[in-house]
Amino acid sequence: MVHPSSGFRGTRAGVVAGSGSSLQSNDLSPGSLPRIRVSYWCAKGHETQPVFLKMPEEQIPRIWDCRRCGAPASRDGQAVADDPFEDGYKSHLEYVKERRSGQDAEDVLAGALEKLRARGVLPDQLLGDT
Repeated sequence: MVHPSSGFRGTRAGVVAGSGSSLQSNDLSPGSLPRIRVSYWCAKGHETQPVFLKMPEEQIPRIWDCRRCGAPASRDGQAVADDPFEDGYKSHLEYVKERRSGQDAEDVLAGALEKLRARGVLPDQLLGDT
């Protein structure tokens, strides 16, 4: 499974008109900005090498998504976390459960069923409904 927050991350700069969209670190055309290639390794040993603008070390991300398996990869080569979704990702259901208690959910369901019965969409008694 690909990490849910994966996608386009990083810095794409230094592309000069006429030079194409090359982000190679050895591109030394007159209008290009200095860039560096940073290595990241996931728990499976895959190496990912995104290219960044040359910037201070603390601005370069510590964790990057592996391009082969989507798992989080770190710069030091050590296994990151066992749970790839530990970075705060929550599903819609988890957010709903934070806002509503079990009783709230029962009340919402009962209200929705009552509206459907009033419109004649559902019979008055369903199997398992008391």
